[in-house]
Amino acid sequence: MLALPPGEFAAYLFDCDGTVVDSMPLHYLAWRQAVAEWGGEFDEQLFYAWGGRPVADMVSDLNSQQGLSMPLEAFTRRREDLYRAMLPQLTAVPEVLRVIKEAHGRIPFALVSGGARDSVTGSLTAVGLLDRFDVMVCAEDYYKPKPDPEAFLVAARLLGVPPKDCLVFEDTDMGIQAATAAAMASVRVISRELR
Repeated sequence: MLALPPGEFAAYLFDCDGTVVDSMPLHYLAWRQAVAEWGGEFDEQLFYAWGGRPVADMVSDLNSQQGLSMPLEAFTRRREDLYRAMLPQLTAVPEVLRVIKEAHGRIPFALVSGGARDSVTGSLTAVGLLDRFDVMVCAEDYYKPKPDPEAFLVAARLLGVPPKDCLVFEDTDMGIQAATAAAMASVRVISRELR
């Protein structure tokens, strides 16, 4: 059970991957297979250590570390295709699903993700939660990735709620740092692979 901080909150802001949906193991499999197709390897511990980083940065670092030449657009497309093929296996994170069910309709929700909108929409649709979010802020909707607070501040503005009245649900250090920088309270969701 998630322990929520004390106090009343006017909005809940949720990260997607690893927070609402237990997608990180599937994302890892897609990354590993796509990198292998370009002749490289992607260690699982490194994948999780890089949680929350922009895809372009990860591809650039893998290219330089392993002497690869993965083209960002083609690699990203292939990785997304591999991930989408696994969507029928996707499940929601039980503790977060419980919060969503209990608070939906009472408190406005925003989904705040570093993922592309089509990927996030596919994940939420697969677990039947797409219609629960009043606002979606995805990678296309802001300039500075987490740990910068921009994405959370955009979500608060779109919901019409002051940042101090928002509660963020996150699974990565960078996400928690972004929430703190936005002056928002946060709840750390422990990913399945870290339990």
